[in-house]
Amino acid sequence: MSTLIPIFADHLSHDLSALQFSDKASARILMVEVREEAETVPHHRKKMVFLFSAMRHFAQELRDDGWSVDYIALTDAENTHRFTSEVKRALGRHDIDEIMVCQPGNWRVQELVKSWEEMFDLRVTLTPDDRFISAPAEFEDWAAGRKQLRMEYFYREMRRKTGLLMDGDKPEGGQWNFDKENRKPPKGGMDYPDIPRFDPDAITRNVIDMVAAEFPTRFGTLDGFHWGVTRQDALASLKDFVAHRIQNFGLYQDAMVGGEPFMFHALIGFYLNSGLLRPLEVCEAVAKVYTDGDAPLNAVEGFIRQIIGWREYVRGIYFLKMPDYKDENFFGNRRYLPDFFWTGETEMNCLKQTIDQTIEHAYAHHIQRLMITGNFALIAGIDPFKVHEWYLGVYADAFEWVELPNTLGMSQFGDGGLLGSKPYASSGSYINRMSDYCQDCRYKVSKRVEDDACPFNSLYWDFHIRNEDRLRGNPRLNMVYRNLDKMDAELREALGRRAKYVLDGLTPSKAEDYL
Repeated sequence: MSTLIPIFADHLSHDLSALQFSDKASARILMVEVREEAETVPHHRKKMVFLFSAMRHFAQELRDDGWSVDYIALTDAENTHRFTSEVKRALGRHDIDEIMVCQPGNWRVQELVKSWEEMFDLRVTLTPDDRFISAPAEFEDWAAGRKQLRMEYFYREMRRKTGLLMDGDKPEGGQWNFDKENRKPPKGGMDYPDIPRFDPDAITRNVIDMVAAEFPTRFGTLDGFHWGVTRQDALASLKDFVAHRIQNFGLYQDAMVGGEPFMFHALIGFYLNSGLLRPLEVCEAVAKVYTDGDAPLNAVEGFIRQIIGWREYVRGIYFLKMPDYKDENFFGNRRYLPDFFWTGETEMNCLKQTIDQTIEHAYAHHIQRLMITGNFALIAGIDPFKVHEWYLGVYADAFEWVELPNTLGMSQFGDGGLLGSKPYASSGSYINRMSDYCQDCRYKVSKRVEDDACPFNSLYWDFHIRNEDRLRGNPRLNMVYRNLDKMDAELREALGRRAKYVLDGLTPSKAEDYL
């Protein structure tokens, strides 16, 4: 029986279940670069280079391993630029009896794949994506009957399941979570280790030239591309992290420093989410550093929680709540993204720093995403779906299953509290505490309503005032509303006027302008 195996850009693993269940001698692999996907949102040009180059390298590795591979490049003359029509063309080229696909990470693509059975009158088998620790059905069982789906309790189940950082049936160190130890602000004069950089080979250089020619006005620079594109590169990045950065990762994982985009972060999300690394191997490598006595428990636990806790949890939420989840908009926000999200041209230094490094690297770490760009979008009342499209496009590690819940749920509170127990809104004081951005900003973080006041301050209070009917009563916001109740009417009105002035000064943009 001959089998067609379509492989997507986030399935670049030799352990892929569809490969394990197939016979090299009778299987034909199909990999396609399609504009249909490249133009769903304005994907960063470095993101496209990373994915297309990684796909091409993976295809060559498969050929070297004895697989037969049809690879359709973006510029191939007969490329129809749609998954379904490329599958149809492959069926016309080869005598195929069945289609086998590892479960797609994107709901829309999964539903598309399911339609192929009737469309092509062939058996279509969806194999489990067992690169994850928890299957969607397992998460659904865990979620059944619970009033609240809090990540912390799911994370504990994943610790027990994997045995990571466990002392028998108890957590290592006597507690599950060391997050309180992982919130230190940056210190002046700190040295940050160099990150691994990979010189583009001939395949990557060809992809860079192609992306430059095909997407000349697309968001993001192409200069200085240095991300890895193979499993060997990904393993080297992991090795570098555990050798040089995990030791300080925990303490400073929430800190932000101007001109230092990487600090002590792992920089392996690209590789995990595309399949070049497996989550369990990553966590085991990090846990070994702790057991060897080379990294503190708070750093190792904090990192592992992000992988087997948060990452697995948001995937579970995604498949549990789609397709309706993407339309959630708890606050009814409808404002367009400001144009500076695409250009970086703003006098708010925290936003400029974060967006400029996004333009350059297709990367920003989680606190920059949550508490700088995400925080601003939330308190400014920007449409959460527009925010989702931006995050999905601009970050190289962004695939919908992981990005949508993080953006719409965690960052924008669009799901009304399914993921987070309160909105992640802050004034400028948090940014000032956790970064050095405010030192070089023309706005004053100590002011609220003056012409040179930090815009985050008035927007923060205006956000809570205009959403009082939805948020008052949330126990985690009691102090906020107690402080609001103490404000005199004149100050509240001044905050509202200042917030309106800030919002009226935003230049709107549309994602289509950057395709």
